[in-house]
Amino acid sequence: MEDSIEVYKGDSAIIRCQYRFAQQPNMVMVQWFVRGPGGRRVRISYSDLTMQKVDRNTTYTDRISIAADTSGENLTIMDVTLSDEREFFCQVNGLAAGNGEGKTLLKVFNPPEPPMIEAVYSGVSVTSPLPSKIATCETREGFPKPNITWYRNRAPLYPKNGQVNVVTLVTRGRSGLFTVESELQYKIAREDSEAVFSCEISYFVPGAVRTAESRGVNVTVHYPAVNVEMWRESPKGLVKEGDTVEIRCQGDGNPPPTFTFSQEQEPDVDLEAEGNLLVLKDVTRRDSGVYQCQTLHLDSEVGASMKLTVNYLDPAVVVPKDSEIMLKGESLTATCNALSSLETSTVWFKDGVEISRGHVLQLQDAAFKTAGRYECEVTVPSIPGLHTSGSVHIIVQGAPEVKDMEKEVAMMERVGKWLNLTCEAKGFPQPVITWNVTGSPNSREVMKTETDNVVQSVLSLKVTMDTMAVCSATNVMGLDTKNYTITSSTTLIFL
Repeated sequence: MEDSIEVYKGDSAIIRCQYRFAQQPNMVMVQWFVRGPGGRRVRISYSDLTMQKVDRNTTYTDRISIAADTSGENLTIMDVTLSDEREFFCQVNGLAAGNGEGKTLLKVFNPPEPPMIEAVYSGVSVTSPLPSKIATCETREGFPKPNITWYRNRAPLYPKNGQVNVVTLVTRGRSGLFTVESELQYKIAREDSEAVFSCEISYFVPGAVRTAESRGVNVTVHYPAVNVEMWRESPKGLVKEGDTVEIRCQGDGNPPPTFTFSQEQEPDVDLEAEGNLLVLKDVTRRDSGVYQCQTLHLDSEVGASMKLTVNYLDPAVVVPKDSEIMLKGESLTATCNALSSLETSTVWFKDGVEISRGHVLQLQDAAFKTAGRYECEVTVPSIPGLHTSGSVHIIVQGAPEVKDMEKEVAMMERVGKWLNLTCEAKGFPQPVITWNVTGSPNSREVMKTETDNVVQSVLSLKVTMDTMAVCSATNVMGLDTKNYTITSSTTLIFL
């Protein structure tokens, strides 16, 4: 007989009992036994030359059959169960021809279910001093007991003190099949964040050993930040007073670390931040300085720092201030300055027209046309939009000046004609215009306008005789006149 026969659970097993005698026996009796509880034997069948009998009231009564030939017998066990894994004995008695016994161990196999792996998705910290639970692997309904092997990136993991522990729990159900649970405990490292863990079961089948591999799983690795970056996220370019500044910190830890922000000048005063973002609204030059951020992780305090410079431009200061009175012919130097953290540029305007560049404005040989409002605009070329302005009002004081180049006007007009005589003068203080008419008695001032130290008067006069009309413009500084000499004519005048 074979030492053992291997068969799947549920299949049929055929155990061969082959015998041979030295002389021809008169009768052959064959009995089959199994090893029962306590080691005792239980007969399950009997046969001789005249009959074959399956014993009643055994666990095999309805599941076995016997087939004999000239050299032996075959015991067929149908619907093999786990309890059939035992020794089967074949006892042959040929009386005077001899007797003997053989045995075969029936081995029963049931392939387990594929392995089911589950990772610890809540995360594992590298700071744990001992190996941490990484994943569990389970296989069910196997016989005999399957084995589980763990892999990291397809390389097998073996127990190692302080590094790898494997805890195995084996249970056997009422059916006799085994369930094996294995827990991998592993000293996780930062580089394991990309590692793939898997498990493999190995189990016996008739005539072979087979394996089945689980899917791969990743483990969420928690590790403190080693490197921290700090940068100004906005605004881009140079910062000026009034801007909103956003400063961000970022570390390479997992989960992303939270930070405290402070100024180097006051390291113990935490600034209010939103996570890893520090927002400084409406900044001023007092906000300039070195800012630093630091992780809150107790096991690893790392941080970074950066310098913030808030540029500024103070209001423009114009000298002379507000307004200045000049005498005709005088000269004046005006300045326009604004304190700034950066280089500035100054432009002077009058009546919206650029007249000079630079913070100094020179006014030479003042005339009435020199008077007016002068505006200066100070800008910071490196920061568009950063500007300030100021102004000075220049007043030129002097005796009146009649506008026309001709101070003596001679006219010939026919008698009875009405004339409009115009006189315009400028000066400061504002001049007063008066008319003195000698000759024609009919005259009156019909219009008078006053604007920006300029006075204009229109005299309406009826020619009745030769007439002298004198326009006098006066102020405290002096007098200027314009004379109209009108010659009357009774004849028609052709032009």
